[in-house]
Amino acid sequence: MSRNPFASVSADSIKNTGTYSLHNENQQDSNIAGVKPQDLQSYVSGRRESALAFNTIPQLLEQTCSRYGSSTAVVFPAQNITLSWYQLREQAGRLAAGLLSLGIRRGNRVAIWSPNRVEWIITQFATAQIGAILVNINPAYQRTELEYALNKVRARVLIMARAQKSSDYLSILKQLAPEIDRPHTTASHSELYLQALPSLKHVVVLAEGELPSACLGWDALLRLAGPAQLKRLDSLSAKLDPDDAINIQFTSGTTGSPKGATLSHYNIVNNARYTAASMQLSAEDTVCIPVPLYHCFGMVLGVLACASTGAGMIFPGETFDAGSTLEATSRYRCTALYGVPTMFIAMLEHTQFSEVDLSSLRTGIMAGASCPADTMCRVMNDMHMEEVTIAYGMTETSPVSFQSATNDPIEKRVATVGRIQPHVEAKVIDESGAIVATGVTGELCTRGYLVMLGYWDMQSSDTENPIDAAGWMHTGDLASLDHDGYCSITGRVKDMVIRGGENIYPREVEEFLLGHPAVVDAQVFGVPDNRLGEIVCAWIILRKENEISHEQILQFCSGSIAHFKVPSHIRFVSEFPMTVTGKPRKFVMRDVMIEHIELLGMKG
Repeated sequence: MSRNPFASVSADSIKNTGTYSLHNENQQDSNIAGVKPQDLQSYVSGRRESALAFNTIPQLLEQTCSRYGSSTAVVFPAQNITLSWYQLREQAGRLAAGLLSLGIRRGNRVAIWSPNRVEWIITQFATAQIGAILVNINPAYQRTELEYALNKVRARVLIMARAQKSSDYLSILKQLAPEIDRPHTTASHSELYLQALPSLKHVVVLAEGELPSACLGWDALLRLAGPAQLKRLDSLSAKLDPDDAINIQFTSGTTGSPKGATLSHYNIVNNARYTAASMQLSAEDTVCIPVPLYHCFGMVLGVLACASTGAGMIFPGETFDAGSTLEATSRYRCTALYGVPTMFIAMLEHTQFSEVDLSSLRTGIMAGASCPADTMCRVMNDMHMEEVTIAYGMTETSPVSFQSATNDPIEKRVATVGRIQPHVEAKVIDESGAIVATGVTGELCTRGYLVMLGYWDMQSSDTENPIDAAGWMHTGDLASLDHDGYCSITGRVKDMVIRGGENIYPREVEEFLLGHPAVVDAQVFGVPDNRLGEIVCAWIILRKENEISHEQILQFCSGSIAHFKVPSHIRFVSEFPMTVTGKPRKFVMRDVMIEHIELLGMKG
């Protein structure tokens, strides 16, 4: 009997939240009952009027084709490709049949290592159609990371781009598996035997022309789709279970190796539906998606949310570029736009911003980090996104658990991440695991249909399993809930700075620094100190026209925030080190500052 590759939490126990006695479904009416907000526990439960969909991804695509089949599904201007929903389904079917001809079966892992291209979306639907598990490989991964990810999930197929910007994917793969460049059997689809990647049997490259002898081109794989394989597709799809694992996404993690968050059809189909509903998306909408497909933001909130509504998708480029995103939004009259705050800041600061027509925009999603108040005002006013929503979540929760409404006041969109999504529970706990009172900061936990099946191939005894016995996902984020159920994220549990016994939440100091008229963005973190344990450091990005000193920042802080929150070290930078998804990498900043402080100590 094969070992269960998931953590020891059953999907049924996670989904069955309806059997619990829930406290104040929304909490916003608590004052009417005569209960003071501060007496309430930090617990919320989402509305349940609309039923969860027990569907697979192929069923979702079929429903979309039956309603909107001839409508535009996706446009990739850089590839000069436009597909309707019918055409997308047909191409996905051909790829699915091609994979069947390679011997890929339900439960096999198919990895994709590519920036945003139309083949990525085709692969997403094709693997789901036959029950193969899609493994998202970060486009920024290098040799060691690629080897780890492919071997961790025992991927049988790797679908990859030839290159992306400065990363030559083929060269990286050749370094790892030089056998792919050696003379190979005449059968183009015969299996590989690679010493470093023993489970990998096929490599498919998204390019024609000269390829390593052991690799297949994309078109060559499509040509393997014969009548016999095509006829099997409907029956194979019909046997799929919505609870099946269908996607593995590697989380960046703060310690150790990346972990493969394993998600089911049920997880991501429903999360896409409710996220789309929060934006009031419909088939009349066109969404510009510059965020990466390898991340939940692109493949769930982008592709599947649009598939659930019939909305069209525009992918302005392989990676984010402010100019091409603005141009595509204007050219295709997009009504929604996605991005992390740094992307929106880059677009607002772009030299061509005033020349593009963004009047078609209405809504979208901003997620991944906190948004400065002035940025939010400009997004709503200058970009015409009056109904922009803020979303919060994590890969392990498919991803969104909290989202603002299209009519929430601006202060709620800046200071909070909105309210709990339907069919989701959340609580805030202290170090002992007890629920804290409303307004008190603690660790945020979520529970419901959206919680992952587990980390791929994690032992049930692993101490890093974030899902407890009751099905709660411990997010590691510091948060508080107000009496209306709005959630404020104040940072990571591990990012909290403890200076001389005082707890300092970096988000609070960052928000204060953003109040300075010369500051565009700020990141605050702690570094070790022999006397105080930790001290506060700040990296600051200034507006282009401003030049201020460290002393001016300190004067701005003096008398306005507690002395222990004032940064001991300040560095002005032009940009922050970021993840591919646009999240600041505080641990990199921390390492740089530690080295800088040590150098100062040696000199002084």
